[in-house]
Amino acid sequence: MRVANRPLRTLPCQIALALAMACSASAIQAAQVDSAVTAEAARSGSVDTLIVLQTKASKEMLRSDGNYLERRRALVDLLRTTAEVSQADLRRWLDEEGVAYRPYWIVNTIQARLTPAQLQALSARSDIARIASNAPVQMRLPEHTEALQPQPLAPFAIEWGVNKIKAPQVWALGITGAGVVIAGQDTGIRWTHAAIKGKYRGWDGVAANHNYNWHDAIHAANASCPADSPQPCDDNSHGSHTVGTVVGDDGTTNQVGVAPGAKWIGCRNMNAGAGTPATYNECAQWLLAPTDLAGLNPNPDLAPDVINNSWGCVVEEGCTTGQEVREAIENLVSGGIMFVASAGNDGGGCSTIGSPPGTLDQVFTIGGSASNDTMYASSSRGPVPVGGGTGANNKPDVIAPAVTVRSVTIGSDTSYGNKTGTSMASPHVVGAVALLMQANPSLRGNPAAVAELLRSTAVPLTTTTQSCGGIPSTTFPNPVQGTGQIDVLAAFNKTEKIFADDMEL
Repeated sequence: MRVANRPLRTLPCQIALALAMACSASAIQAAQVDSAVTAEAARSGSVDTLIVLQTKASKEMLRSDGNYLERRRALVDLLRTTAEVSQADLRRWLDEEGVAYRPYWIVNTIQARLTPAQLQALSARSDIARIASNAPVQMRLPEHTEALQPQPLAPFAIEWGVNKIKAPQVWALGITGAGVVIAGQDTGIRWTHAAIKGKYRGWDGVAANHNYNWHDAIHAANASCPADSPQPCDDNSHGSHTVGTVVGDDGTTNQVGVAPGAKWIGCRNMNAGAGTPATYNECAQWLLAPTDLAGLNPNPDLAPDVINNSWGCVVEEGCTTGQEVREAIENLVSGGIMFVASAGNDGGGCSTIGSPPGTLDQVFTIGGSASNDTMYASSSRGPVPVGGGTGANNKPDVIAPAVTVRSVTIGSDTSYGNKTGTSMASPHVVGAVALLMQANPSLRGNPAAVAELLRSTAVPLTTTTQSCGGIPSTTFPNPVQGTGQIDVLAAFNKTEKIFADDMEL
């Protein structure tokens, strides 16, 4: 694959000068090669790697005024330009060596399979900061059980988690998420399912257009999906289930989604649950500036407003520090996109939120609760690892329903099932974000404001007495439940008051 880049002659002088200075300043040391990379290359004869370049985009050059779309366009332009200039010599070398590779601009990296001799040659280059592993690891996905379908009784039409966070009370006020675009990056999505087809941005009611609405970062076929699938495909049910919890509603007895008026787009970043830093970053790049199905003509104006992330990049996948995906996530958030992620299912001990994205500052991290207002027993707790966040008591940010959550599955276009895990909690929050963004459009492009709104209106669970990080269970936020379980009606009422107060000024 080759990423289309604009010609060098169009570079603004100040950007070209800054890049030249950055390249000069970075040429001070040879590349660091991860020991796991060297060992695997020696054992197998070649190894899949992520080559991290020294040069970073100088985001301080960007203006802070203008609307969020203008700022996003400028950010994408800068990131693409930085990668184009600084990767040029390395890409020429890879071409000469006959190495197949995939270049990325959201983080200045190149994915390539290298031999021991090629690793040795690249390790001497001063334009490379690091050569990291890009090994796939199977994610431990939530347990799944099929649910009887349909459920004819009215009390069960709206799922318990949707009711618990008070979404129907917000619907009654005419707020369903209309005008807001959400995204799922996961195992894929069964787009033809009755509960979500009508909410797909690529479906106009008559025909489908998957350009700018779907991307597949998995470049090898498996039993369920082709390589580079040209239409949304799910090889596990995990991704479809999460999107269903955000927007799902079949118009009859299956109101499984929090924001049935929102539209969705998607990217497959895991191969049946196995991802790598490259697949995670490829989806992040596409979400910041969606492209056509050929991977060309990126358009940042078509990016989603909020992304659901029910995945984790563990050490075995190459995420030894979190830096491998941190920069991509930082750039998404800098582009005005809210990044919501599950905390993980490694609890209930303390300090069990152990891998990005859930550990990162810029991420809105979600723990899990049960229908009886207790913590989900396996919901991962803080404090986060040193360096992962701004303080020992900032993760998770909030909690949401996670146990026996019923949503879309891939058995058929009318199949549903129950899953349990914080993967099910984060899409409840994404749906709540969509409701709030419709209620107050000024929240679009302002992830920090939305996060604070949800934190400040969350309801603490009084049933848990667990303390972590030396923070008493009666002190909020705490590393067990953050500020508590989200209450989208309270958040709606607060944003309405804020909006009314602003109008009076």
